[in-house]
Amino acid sequence: MGSAPVPHRAAVTLTHPSPNFGDRRDGLQPTLVVIHYTAMASCAEALERLCDPLAEVSAHYLIDSDGTVLSLVAEQDRAWHAGAGEWGGRGDVNSRSIGVELANRGDAPFAAPQMAALEQVLQGVLERWSLPPQAVIGHSDMAPGRKGDPGPRFDWRRLALGGLSVWPDLAQSGDAQNGDAQPGDFRADLMAFGYPDLPVEVLLPAFRLRFRPWAIGPLDETDRALAADLARRFPIDAGGAQA
Repeated sequence: MGSAPVPHRAAVTLTHPSPNFGDRRDGLQPTLVVIHYTAMASCAEALERLCDPLAEVSAHYLIDSDGTVLSLVAEQDRAWHAGAGEWGGRGDVNSRSIGVELANRGDAPFAAPQMAALEQVLQGVLERWSLPPQAVIGHSDMAPGRKGDPGPRFDWRRLALGGLSVWPDLAQSGDAQNGDAQPGDFRADLMAFGYPDLPVEVLLPAFRLRFRPWAIGPLDETDRALAADLARRFPIDAGGAQA
């Protein structure tokens, strides 16, 4: 039996090279894409910081609100965007991921040209590294309680409809014929999906930030059912953040 084909990973020409990068540790390759917002007043201000050696932060891509895509670090290199956190029980997310920053203060909708450009970037990254849609996560997913980006205004469902992320489905979580949801162990299900081993009171806000951004109140049956669906259809060991 022959070996599996090597994915085509054409080099991306850097438009604004940042000095803030290094080698991926232990021979790791990207198995995740982490989406952030810059929380800064302008894209120019964010670019200056991401290219400032004293700041010691960077990302592979920075996308302006008008859809302009700036490439700062080569995909094969380790950008410094994720910080402390984990996904699928594995740390050093910087060595395991591609980081995408969206120019957004954090309290404003994401512009249509910016979302369209993000979709193009994600399509290319997923193809080059043979990654499934569940590999695309938010900074808040891997660092619950510490980070909140890309925030409640980010349209995760749009990405999922385009095959560029995933979305839970109540009909899928129970009897597909009558739509009865079958709630499970919320914390265990989120960990099976990839979330860190943290208390429910930390995980619930992070989960809702992405999948139920306007939900309020204590953990409920809808939260449990949606988490159960994610765990069943997209378990971390099936792909997205292995090795």
